[in-house]
Amino acid sequence: MAFNQKHLLGIQSLSASEIITILDTAESLAEISLREVKKVPILRGKTIINLFYEPSTRTRSSFELAAKRLSADISNFRKESSSVVKGETLKDTILNLEAMNTDAIIIRHAFAGSPYFISTFCSSHIINAGDGAHEHPTQALLDAFTIKQRKKKISSLKIVIAGDILHSRVARSNVLLLKKLGAEVVLVGPPPLLPPYFSTLGAKIDYNLDRAVKGADVIMMLRIQLERQDKSFFPSLREYRNLYSLTRERFQNAKKDAIIMHPGPINRDVEISTDLADSTESVILQQVENGVAVRMAVLYLLLGGKEHEIAD
Repeated sequence: MAFNQKHLLGIQSLSASEIITILDTAESLAEISLREVKKVPILRGKTIINLFYEPSTRTRSSFELAAKRLSADISNFRKESSSVVKGETLKDTILNLEAMNTDAIIIRHAFAGSPYFISTFCSSHIINAGDGAHEHPTQALLDAFTIKQRKKKISSLKIVIAGDILHSRVARSNVLLLKKLGAEVVLVGPPPLLPPYFSTLGAKIDYNLDRAVKGADVIMMLRIQLERQDKSFFPSLREYRNLYSLTRERFQNAKKDAIIMHPGPINRDVEISTDLADSTESVILQQVENGVAVRMAVLYLLLGGKEHEIAD
């Protein structure tokens, strides 16, 4: 298996072969979640900390389930009930948790670069579960896994990512990953939420959703991240919906077998209509399901699981 990383800090540091290794490993591990007893002893004796400084439903829960299905011990850290509220620094928090002989620390933090900072002094394996508006590598990996599952490939597909690109770590990680695997990526959104510099990542830029979705194989919608905005980026929510909401009428311009994605949480009837979110073309819940398998794969590869143990 081609995977030689100590940490998973972002997509940028992964090679295409390492990405494929993660996806192939996730495919092998996925069936564990379908068993009557959803557990294998691959990471028995390993200790993992789920360190979330920001709210999360899907990512935190799926990392917890992934660790438990591999038989690792996992502890969930909550900022509001920790010494952070007493003024403890991030570095001191990490050093104290690592003093308890942890093997891996999964971190979500509001500041971009936090996982990289931690990796400079921490001996545990560090996994980035989202750092500010920078990256969210396991989300991009589960998205790629879902696309490959449905489309049987990623290379040469036209993939549209639309919405609040400026504040989206999901968009950034997806562009990096999908380009490495040979996809055509088109970013769409209002000009203030889609600066031209995103083209330096290799994506095409379009400000017209109707035009962009023509011939698309995959359409990924993103929510407006109001929690990261300190000013208004568009005149009104009504105008945003009129121009950038994925409706059935707009979706009909995509390929007949196109799929709809969303990393969640969804703002129904804002960035996507309810009927599409719940349609047969939507793979939103499959993304959630696949998140467990992909995060199992990441933990397995980083923490030294043995290939023959997958079938145990």
